[in-house]
Amino acid sequence: MKDILLITPPFTQLNTPYPATPYLKGFLNTIGLEAYQMDLGMEVILALFSKDGLQNLFAEAENDQTDWSENALRIFALQEDYQHTITDTMAFLQGKNPSFARQICSGQYLPQASRFDQPDELDWAFGSMGFQDKAKHLATLYLEDLSDFIVECVDENFGFSRYAERLGRSANSFDELYAHLQQPPTFIDQLTIQLLKELLEPHTPQLICFSVPFPGNLYSAFRCAQWIKSHYPHTKIAMGGGFPNTELRSLSDPRVFSFFDYITLDDGELPIELIAEQTLHPDRSVLLKRTFLLENGKVVYQNSSPRPDYKQTAVGTPDYSDLPLSEYISVIEMANPMHSLWSDGRWNKLTMAHGCYWGKCTFCDISLDYIRLYEPIAARTLVDRMEAMIAQTGEKGFHFVDEAAPPALMREVALELIRRKLSVTWWTNIRFEKSFTHDLCVLLKASGCIAVSGGLEVASDRLLQLIDKGVTVEQVARVTSHFTDAGMMVHAYLMYGYPTQTVQETIDSLEMVRQLFELGVMQSGFWHQFALTAHSPVGLNPDAYGIQPVHNDISFANNDIQFSDRTGIDHGQFSFGLKKSLYNYMHGIGFELPLQEWFDFKIPRTSVKRDFIENCLETDTEYLIRPTARILWLGGTPAISYSSRTKKGKTKEMMHLTIQTRTDALQVNLEKPKGQWLLAQLAQLTPNHPARTLAQLKAGYDAEFGAFEQFWYSKPIDLLRDHGLLAL
Repeated sequence: MKDILLITPPFTQLNTPYPATPYLKGFLNTIGLEAYQMDLGMEVILALFSKDGLQNLFAEAENDQTDWSENALRIFALQEDYQHTITDTMAFLQGKNPSFARQICSGQYLPQASRFDQPDELDWAFGSMGFQDKAKHLATLYLEDLSDFIVECVDENFGFSRYAERLGRSANSFDELYAHLQQPPTFIDQLTIQLLKELLEPHTPQLICFSVPFPGNLYSAFRCAQWIKSHYPHTKIAMGGGFPNTELRSLSDPRVFSFFDYITLDDGELPIELIAEQTLHPDRSVLLKRTFLLENGKVVYQNSSPRPDYKQTAVGTPDYSDLPLSEYISVIEMANPMHSLWSDGRWNKLTMAHGCYWGKCTFCDISLDYIRLYEPIAARTLVDRMEAMIAQTGEKGFHFVDEAAPPALMREVALELIRRKLSVTWWTNIRFEKSFTHDLCVLLKASGCIAVSGGLEVASDRLLQLIDKGVTVEQVARVTSHFTDAGMMVHAYLMYGYPTQTVQETIDSLEMVRQLFELGVMQSGFWHQFALTAHSPVGLNPDAYGIQPVHNDISFANNDIQFSDRTGIDHGQFSFGLKKSLYNYMHGIGFELPLQEWFDFKIPRTSVKRDFIENCLETDTEYLIRPTARILWLGGTPAISYSSRTKKGKTKEMMHLTIQTRTDALQVNLEKPKGQWLLAQLAQLTPNHPARTLAQLKAGYDAEFGAFEQFWYSKPIDLLRDHGLLAL
């Protein structure tokens, strides 16, 4: 009997499950506790965007048609067309009917409202990408039209990846959310509760755990907990996840605990195990871990359990059972390559390391355990988990959701994948640090890595130093070039409005970004304005960064903090111009335009030289290889042939190594003794053999021939270096 239910409340992602409940279910498996899980947000989407769901939606909206926009009136008038097309469109987005793409792309099948008012952009973005991506984008616009109708006519808080987010975002007081929960349930609430009711009726678990990763999940979690409390008063309810971990650390409002019995912080494995023990065995005296609860009418924080948290090697493999994996939908919201990765296709989620190996960025919540406590997982264990997840889900795509994946561990994971000949596709978040050499990037690509995302943040060396990012713009340029040359997509997180940032630095940052895109070493990016968080070094020591926080009384959420910058600059005025220019750069246009063209107010001329990034790339010094570097051969076994060459009366026997690659063939010509030596070395340099360093190769070569450097930097070795001979 499964006495524990794990729920992700509406809404997170449409294309893949949020990983928290699979992680927790996998852990509970290891300690012998059976649990089942539900992505309630996905269940609501599937019920809402169905023929019956739309029929109920339009019937609900019909009760009040006052002050509707022309767009809402059009959608309502086309309700039969929406009901007729919704089943096949959802099936297409679920990957069940790929041939339907041509029907969608015909332009005559889907009903169209205001989201379709961008035909030129469609041809621009998808003209060369084929029917499938274009059809996904059109079908996404169709769903967004329906979402606009819901927001205007039925429930103003609706959103595909969030619900009533405003009520949860830095709500220092519980008052507004509590008042909203006293109102009658909305149409979306009623649908959510009906699905929850159907799940609970056959068997009511003794413990229900809500994972709340974002502000947009918070309201629905409270609404569901409210209903459970009124209908199943003896069931215990817990909440954990990203939102309480960052926002509820100063919680003191007792009204919260009329909805939840427990709220846990940080890693959830041990806190939930102890809560489960207390719930399932009420006769036992259990000391809790990092858990808020109500005692004698007051909120208390219990953290008295002496038990240490579980090591990452002991938390088990994520378990996706119970989730409707074939029902998730792939959408393409915008023509941003990285955003399409996030929303298109189903990805198994894994973490290479707990926390961040850098852990210094001053805008980041590095004081919190989920970043502060760094603990990598062994490569073999990670790949074991990957194989187990492939067997369970049937999916070979992996998104490693690290704060910043460690380069050394990425290398070992890549080697392990190649050793096992495991064909997978994967991507992750990184720091643009110098460890990502050209050769390491080639190795990562060979193992199945298709993309990386990383923080360039403010493209200014002064501000990067103030952020303590540990990189320079020059270094970022080189690393992005290495990834791009190896065939991987690069996405950059870009920031503006960091404390003390000047207008000149904002414009110079834009010029840096322009050059990176013009040279093709970066393919995707996104600007966001700096946000001050309570647990970051800036938030903990604002005076050092020239800002003045606005202090409020905290009884509920506390993370994002309003502040004033002593520079007095209105950084928000740059938002539109920065995003518009980036949108154009991602489409390969507008590079020749003066930066002033993107803004409707006067800006200073950039002080960055127009060839700055180009010069950075030309000064790369990677040809200098450390003696301790591992030498690796990823190519195949060469075919051998021989010939003789006579010069000045002397005959030399030549050895020809012909190597077939997936795209071409190359031939390496060497004198026979050196060719035989090289052939023997290549056989020992594959991933399946013990590591050999450049120093070891040099010692062996020098013992037979001498002058290793002359041989290593010769044309035959250069040819091999371009086709799979790597120095790591």
